[in-house]
Parts: sequence; structure tokens; C-alpha cells
Amino acid sequence: MDKQTLVISVGGSLIVPDAIDTNFLKALKVFVLSHIEKGASFIIITGGGKTARRYQDAANEVTPLTRDDLDWLGIHATRLNAHLLRSIFFEQAHPIINTDPTEAVPTTHKIVIAAGWKPGWSTDYDAVLLAKNVGAKKVINLSNIDYAYTADPKKDPTATAIEKITWPEFRKLLPEKWDPGLSSPFDPIAAKEAEALGLEVAIINGSKLDEVTNYLEGKSFVGTKIE
Repeated sequence: MDKQTLVISVGGSLIVPDAIDTNFLKALKVFVLSHIEKGASFIIITGGGKTARRYQDAANEVTPLTRDDLDWLGIHATRLNAHLLRSIFFEQAHPIINTDPTEAVPTTHKIVIAAGWKPGWSTDYDAVLLAKNVGAKKVINLSNIDYAYTADPKKDPTATAIEKITWPEFRKLLPEKWDPGLSSPFDPIAAKEAEALGLEVAIINGSKLDEVTNYLEGKSFVGTKIE
């Protein structure tokens, strides 16, 4: 894992589960800095989480919004969360937040913080494009779940945790389209692109960052590997 660029998508549910989770942010900073000392570099892209949904729901309650307007509210929520992370890593992070995953990624800093791009694309998709951009082979998706499941375990008691799965099998479990505010372990459009690129994606609980280290070191880990 030494001297590789790690693309990490941090779910907004981790940054702002309700109020801003400073304990998670402190743990993330320790994790990232420890791996920088080992030679790694990071591209960290942030989701919008409850901040996005609260703004989307509030606006929609007053005036029915177009899909693009809903999406832009979500995008700006991701950018607010990204600025929070860039501030936390101000000593190590590039001062400009990446908002276009197709642009050249600067190599002058050990950390590049990224956020939402444009309507129609999720931050999962942006993470996949960033990995393509820098030639990374893996994307780590940090969420608030231990595993992806065969179905929503809150609705289906027969749902089972997935430890390892192929892209064709995984994509059968996803909806065909992505919509702003979709709650899914991985965006279906991003999944299609990741499969085409031959990317490996690991879905890991962000409250268990030691499991990310285990994954990076090729050890057994708690989470879902899609390949």
C-alpha cells in the first residue's frame, strides 16, 4: 500500500449523521495522517448526507423543485462538507477543492479534497472518475454500514451481508437509475463505470477505520469487496 493514491469516498452520514460528528473527524484525521507517514497520498471526496436531504426536503416542501435544483442543493452540501475536511487538513491538503473529477489532479500535496461535480452524477460516480483520472485501482467507500446486503435489512428480514461479490452480481441488486437523495450502498451508474474500468470497491464502516487498514494490507476485513 506504500506510495499509492487512495481514493476514499466519505459518506455524508459519517460527517453529519445529525450534528457534525467531531469524533469521526478526529479519527479520520489520525487515520489519514498515519498512512501519509507510510507514503500514501489521498483523494477524499465527501457526500452530502443529512445536510443535503434537509435542504432538499425543505425546499421541496415550499416549492416543488426540478431534479437539477434538488441535485444542486445536494452538490453544495457536499462542497460544504468538503470545505470542512479541507480546513481540518489545511496543512496537508491542496487549498482548492476539486469539483470536476475529469480535471488534472494536483500532485503538490498529499491530500486532495473533492466534492460534487454537476447534476446527474453522485459523489460515488465522481470517486470512480477520480480513480480513473489518477490511475488508482481501488476505491474505498466509507459509510455507516458494516456490509452491503442482498436487500435492505430494515425492510427484508431475509437480507444477508455480502463479504465478496462480482460487479455483475452486485449490479443486479441495485436500482437501474440514480436519483438525488437515493439511499443505496453504491450508485448504480458508478457501479457500471467501475465495472467497465475494472475497479475494486470496498464498502467499509467509517467508524471502523482499522478495517480499512486491514483491507489495504490485504488482510481479512469487515466489509464488502466488489471486484
